[in-house]
Amino acid sequence: MIDYIFLMHNDGTSTGGFDWEPYIAKLQKSGRFHGGSAVGGGECVNKSGLAPKISGHLTGFIRVQAEDLTQAKTLLDGNPVFETGGTVEIRELPRG
Repeated sequence: MIDYIFLMHNDGTSTGGFDWEPYIAKLQKSGRFHGGSAVGGGECVNKSGLAPKISGHLTGFIRVQAEDLTQAKTLLDGNPVFETGGTVEIRELPRG
């Protein structure tokens, strides 16, 4: 199994609140859910003090396990951001 992270962007078309419970429950039942959270404000830092501003378009993340990227994409079914036309960035989390 490969670990993936879904990074949710704030470009969905829904103006109402998202109902995350059914989606998270579905992932938990599948055994593929391995955590997640909304993300708030923060700051980019580096030693020079010239770090860029934080990426304002990221709103949350979900960590899942899947056989491959194709299977990871199937786990987006029911994701409130994805279902409203928003962007979900899928990144592999390599094991070191």
